[in-house]
Amino acid sequence: MVEDDKIQEMQIIEQNLQNLFLQKQAFQMELSETQTALKEIEKSGDEVFKIIGQLMVKTDKSKMGEELENKNKILNLRLKTLEKQESTFSEKAQKLREELMNEKKK
Repeated sequence: MVEDDKIQEMQIIEQNLQNLFLQKQAFQMELSETQTALKEIEKSGDEVFKIIGQLMVKTDKSKMGEELENKNKILNLRLKTLEKQESTFSEKAQKLREELMNEKKK
């Protein structure tokens, strides 16, 4: 691979890492909100409300708890997937950096 190609690939990898970081940050915020909602459901009485669009609708507490638990699991899985992708891109970036450094030394 020519040095320019490696530099271009490195830029693409860096851009992908930045995109992954932003996605990961959004999922972490959503996960935090979901976990907070789960804690609040545990503290609440029998009446629980769900916001749908601009409406607040009374809903079943156990059903809402199940929905939030499922959402929690899905978000955790998505975060793990993003972390694996992040790790893969980081390894590729490190390998390319080393190759570029070795070529510059020559």
